[in-house]
Amino acid sequence: QVTLVESGGGLVQPGGSLRLSCAASGTVFGLAALGWYRQAPGKERELVASITRGQSTNYLDSVKGRFTISRDNAQDTVYLQMTSLKPEDTFVYYCKLTTIGGHEYWGQGTQVTVSS
Repeated sequence: QVTLVESGGGLVQPGGSLRLSCAASGTVFGLAALGWYRQAPGKERELVASITRGQSTNYLDSVKGRFTISRDNAQDTVYLQMTSLKPEDTFVYYCKLTTIGGHEYWGQGTQVTVSS
């Protein structure tokens, strides 16, 4: 089985930067995509950024030009570099790994707070 552990969240001032990390433990066979999601109260989780096995990326429109997703194959780690942060980016962020067979693994979430 695969376990995802997220880190890098915290409190940052508007305009600041954070780098989220999501490390996968266990053997991943047939990885299809990695993604970062965030969730607002009363809403479903929304995709913030994703990267496929072929390194193709896509982003939520509101974060384009500010966030960058990347992948480290050797360490089975996915990153989300967040710059020019806004209070509207305050959410719990979740990492997801999807296999070719459609199985999904989720991280526990990491809080990002943009304030003052």
